[in-house]
Amino acid sequence: MTFPLEATHGGARAYATGRQYELRRGDAMAVVTELAAGLRSYSRDGVLLTETYADDRIPPGATGITLAPWANRVEDGVWFLDGKKQQLDITEVSRNNASHGLLRNASYALVDETEYSVSLEATIFPQHGYPFLVRHRVQYEVAENLGLVVRQTLSNLSDSPAPFVLGAHPYLRLGDAPIDGLVLTVAAQTQLVADERLIPRSAAPVAGDTDFRSGKKVAALSVDVALTDLKYTAGKARHTLSAPDGRHVSLWQDESCAYVHVFVSTEYPGRSRAVAVEPMTGPANAFNSGEGLRWLRPGESFTIEWGIDYSAGA
Repeated sequence: MTFPLEATHGGARAYATGRQYELRRGDAMAVVTELAAGLRSYSRDGVLLTETYADDRIPPGATGITLAPWANRVEDGVWFLDGKKQQLDITEVSRNNASHGLLRNASYALVDETEYSVSLEATIFPQHGYPFLVRHRVQYEVAENLGLVVRQTLSNLSDSPAPFVLGAHPYLRLGDAPIDGLVLTVAAQTQLVADERLIPRSAAPVAGDTDFRSGKKVAALSVDVALTDLKYTAGKARHTLSAPDGRHVSLWQDESCAYVHVFVSTEYPGRSRAVAVEPMTGPANAFNSGEGLRWLRPGESFTIEWGIDYSAGA
């Protein structure tokens, strides 16, 4: 779906993803959107390090959006709270799941903005399927080392505990380097084995197409899998997309994110393949399985941190 760009709001150009926040520091630039507090692009020295999209498009394949109060899927949109059935809207019709939380189509309000950072927030009001009042705040910062740092905070404004999974949906790339020639390395030892609806049913050691510990060429990949038992060094797990010339881009996540979802799409507009590396506090269907599910007490907040780094190699 495309949208006309001739329309203006308050004299400013209108974008399909709302207001655009441009952060610059040294040779780094990030663009953050009002819609879903999404990362529309991040680049270093003109090298695009995330997939992006046109001004008149909404994020294809959920590009760069943030995910709250759950990541990925809830089977049939159903879960139970104190024995009472909760029915969420079905947003992934082809698999009959509720997908990617409740803020995918939400406008985030500006909280604070500097040359190097922006903070946005949106509120989830009590509703069918999720009877809680919670606030999701997202801060993007281009750090002094020119890496991108993202902090997502969920706060419970309700008078009862609220369940949640936090995550994000960035796609990595290395400028114009042919995607099929890149190598993906992921520091994970365990895969969640899912059914045809991408609902995890069991766990197993990574093997074959899901074992990225020594790196795999993107050209050989066709995966949509959650991974866990991550290797953390100095409090961070790193997953890297590398080019033959030594350049690489890494997504890192802190220890609050015990899961990463890897999705290699062959349907991304204008790309033969696109590689999503999604940091998450829990996997799909956590509201039912309980795996990775956290609960916020009234008045409590929880923050995750992840980011993207780049090396130009030798």
